[in-house]
Amino acid sequence: MTAPADTVVDADFVGIGLGPFNLGLACLSEPIADLNGVFLEAKPDFDWHSGMFLDGAHLQTPFLSDLVTLADPTSPYSFLSYLKQSGRLYSFYIRENFYPLRTEYNAYCRWAAARLSSVRFGTTVTEVTYRPGGPGGGADAGLYTVRTSTGTAYRAPHLVLGTGTPPHVPEACEGLGGDAIHNSRYLEHRGRLRRKESITLIGSGQSAAEIYHDLLGGIDAHGYRLDWITRSPRFFPLEYTKLTLEMTSPEYADYFHALPEDTRYRLERQQKGLFKGIDSALIDAIFDLLYQKSLAGPVPTRLLTNTALRTAAWDTASGTYTLGLRQQEQERDFTLRTEGLVLATGYRYRPPDFLAPVHDRIRWDGHGRFDVARNYAIDTAGRGIFLQNAAVHTHSVTSPDLGMGAYRNAYIIRELLGREVYPVERSIAFQEFAAPRAHGGGRPTTPQEGGRA
Repeated sequence: MTAPADTVVDADFVGIGLGPFNLGLACLSEPIADLNGVFLEAKPDFDWHSGMFLDGAHLQTPFLSDLVTLADPTSPYSFLSYLKQSGRLYSFYIRENFYPLRTEYNAYCRWAAARLSSVRFGTTVTEVTYRPGGPGGGADAGLYTVRTSTGTAYRAPHLVLGTGTPPHVPEACEGLGGDAIHNSRYLEHRGRLRRKESITLIGSGQSAAEIYHDLLGGIDAHGYRLDWITRSPRFFPLEYTKLTLEMTSPEYADYFHALPEDTRYRLERQQKGLFKGIDSALIDAIFDLLYQKSLAGPVPTRLLTNTALRTAAWDTASGTYTLGLRQQEQERDFTLRTEGLVLATGYRYRPPDFLAPVHDRIRWDGHGRFDVARNYAIDTAGRGIFLQNAAVHTHSVTSPDLGMGAYRNAYIIRELLGREVYPVERSIAFQEFAAPRAHGGGRPTTPQEGGRA
């Protein structure tokens, strides 16, 4: 039995986890007098993918996709406000590049978090329980209790989950010995990797490409062999044309969410290139660097596509990994030995263990994942527990997109208060995603003229 908490703090909602999405919610809710939220984060301060702060690495979305601007352009927590207060606004203006550096974005988020009264760092959530409302109601009826490592419990009728997605390790590498690393810890271990005779990189997304480009740049100075392996048939660029970007819209979220579950899951697999591809400029930079280095002779590197990792073994005596690989189109198996192993294998959501006591209050789909409602709620009541990100299977590419974070937070705030504080867009796209509801003519509408409520 859980011991009673020393202190109980009441709030209107509790945000659990503080990545960019819940941090944006904290910024947008801070000025609202009648909305009292608290945000709990286990880390001692804000830190977003610091293991990938490579020189020149930038966001794949423009600065307008900051914590608040697309919901409230006048917010004091905007990226432009940060630049102004840090004395760098004119430098950013002269730079004429809409895409903030990754280190710059992280510094901006830390700046915003330091100005919020609702954030509690160093606070690990250990358990969430629920006390239903009795027939007569009561001050604490129908409340979630969030217990923490600090001895303080937080009580509220609403939760917003923003716990993020932990690093994913392929099944073949689970429990693997040695010093293999996930890309989330790359910078921490880059120096050690560079001292090895061979390095193998697994994966094909933006992080994998950034690491490959970084290691390729030092291949002459450090003298290692570098292999880049992906099961994808090619190194896919991020799809970034403007009509495709309209899929990050309220209309597409409406359309996708209304599709049958099996259709949504099929589309989820097909649409990974819309948010997990490589920046096309980086692909070109990799080719140009390969070309430049090849002028002096063969470059000790290989790029292997259509190649799946089947097995992995670590040999302590030789300090090497033996990877069992399969060229999928040729159906040919082969092995590769390497000293260094970097897994740029992405992130995968896992429901937090602290939700176990309220498992029955959560809706689950036929695949065992959260059944996320259109309003981002996952609880059986429909507006008790809201989810940030982790909903590609229900909300498609709008779920992980930074630019849709402010929209989702404006939506959640409307659900929490029962009124609209920040305008929640209903129609922004020129294209239509669903079949017309009725036959016949009629003048096409622009996003400003029509759309669903």
